[in-house]
Amino acid sequence: MAPDSKRAPRARMTGTERREQLLDVSRSLFAQKGFEGTSVEEVAARAKVSKPVVYEHFGGKEGIYAVVVDREIRALTGALTDALTAGGHPKALLERTTLALLTYIEQNTDGFRILVRDSPVAQATGTFSSLIGDVATQVEHLLADQFTKQGLDPRTAPIYARMLVGMVALTGQHWLDSRSPAKADVAAHLVNLAWNGLSSLERRPTLTPVTAAAAATAAPTHG
Repeated sequence: MAPDSKRAPRARMTGTERREQLLDVSRSLFAQKGFEGTSVEEVAARAKVSKPVVYEHFGGKEGIYAVVVDREIRALTGALTDALTAGGHPKALLERTTLALLTYIEQNTDGFRILVRDSPVAQATGTFSSLIGDVATQVEHLLADQFTKQGLDPRTAPIYARMLVGMVALTGQHWLDSRSPAKADVAAHLVNLAWNGLSSLERRPTLTPVTAAAAATAAPTHG
């Protein structure tokens, strides 16, 4: 019997294919270990290339990270913007936007983990906080219109927008790991709190006298 023919050499990746491979590998590592915990050596080893190949494509770890984060921001912003601009009843808009965030987390778990790992929503600065601020800016215009229709002060819309978006974002961070209850149930509960609260807003909310007095007593003094 004739000897087995030699196996044909594996086709080399094109530059574009190699770049995408390195991005996929890096995305997974950044999600697992964060930016500081990931090294160019690890990226190269997992991609089965030499370190110079990584540097050739991205110039270093910072370059890869910037591309990965930019892609995730564009994907999430696009999903949320589509939900916010689709029109319809404000409650349906709130439902769509909440589901859009949870669906992104469900389908892009590594990406969302990267966004929140090094920049949790509770921080004043960072990638995810900036993203949440951008989304809140879109929401505040919609809220201002609703506030005007309901006889509420539209100047308070910006702070309410951040309350709403922050509530959804923090719940999303929790659901990222727990995945319980089901996505639709989480969205329904979020909308239940947000919508039923918004539908009964007081025109001039105030603290109860006892709480207001305690807050005044606890106010910091400036020397």
